Amino acid sequence: MPLPIVYHPRYSAPLPSSHRFPMAKFRLLHALLLQRRWIRPEQVHTPLSICRRDIERVHGRHYHQAFSRHQLDRSALRRIGLPASRELVQRTWLAVGGTLLTARLALRHGIACHLAGGTHHAHPGYGSGFCIFNDCAVAAAALLADGVVRQLMVIDLDVHQGDGTAACFAADPRVFTLSAHAQSNFPLRKGESDLDIPLPDGTDDELYQQAIGDRLPEQLDAIRPDLVLYNAGVDPHRDDRLGRLALTDQGLLQRDRLVLDACLRRSIPVATVIGGGYDSLEPLVERHALIVRAALEQARLYAI
Repeated sequence: MPLPIVYHPRYSAPLPSSHRFPMAKFRLLHALLLQRRWIRPEQVHTPLSICRRDIERVHGRHYHQAFSRHQLDRSALRRIGLPASRELVQRTWLAVGGTLLTARLALRHGIACHLAGGTHHAHPGYGSGFCIFNDCAVAAAALLADGVVRQLMVIDLDVHQGDGTAACFAADPRVFTLSAHAQSNFPLRKGESDLDIPLPDGTDDELYQQAIGDRLPEQLDAIRPDLVLYNAGVDPHRDDRLGRLALTDQGLLQRDRLVLDACLRRSIPVATVIGGGYDSLEPLVERHALIVRAALEQARLYAI
């Protein structure tokens, strides 16, 4: 079975040319994977927008309606950092639907990759740091509510702490949140994940592997989740504009291999999202492609 890929052409909503969020990366990543023949069109699944019932398992109706109707106040929009538009609303609801679809495909096939997602700074009642709805939190809550899974783990290796995800599940033992991140980076006030691994500025490939290499397998053995949602943010890269760590391309690839292998060797399905990354588009898209490369390798290795 070919590796399931989830993508929608409306993920790249228009932004002002001066905006620092690299919105075109979703479209370019999809094009790059097809151009290299790493994926074929027939293995790409197109999501529907997340339904309101599932959004409201995490986000209050007042908040999601205010966002969707362009009624958020200036302070709330500034905290999110993205200008309101009809296209942004549409892509936001689609991307959350995409992560839920990816999770369902992973449960069916063992592994699946979303070419978006990882909006981990979104809290139940507000957005932050380019994150409006918390896609992994909504997907986890929907699967739990449907009785498809009983225990999940969110492995968040974006350079920024997954504070919103931690807040969403602070009182829910059915979702174990793990975040390895730059200690001195955004957000200033960190949340409290079930396991936080704060890393000093300048952490390189070797030190990073040491930091997560033992603790991740230990947690998987202890928690035994029915599904892992993996945020493979590439902003730990040494050239990232908003990161403080010093991983190389090879270090990111090794990280992704480590996570996927740790899950699949335990027969734990894993759904991946691409998370953050802030650099010129060409090198950034190359880095985001690494998680798909690692997933293809691991799918072959485990005959998925």
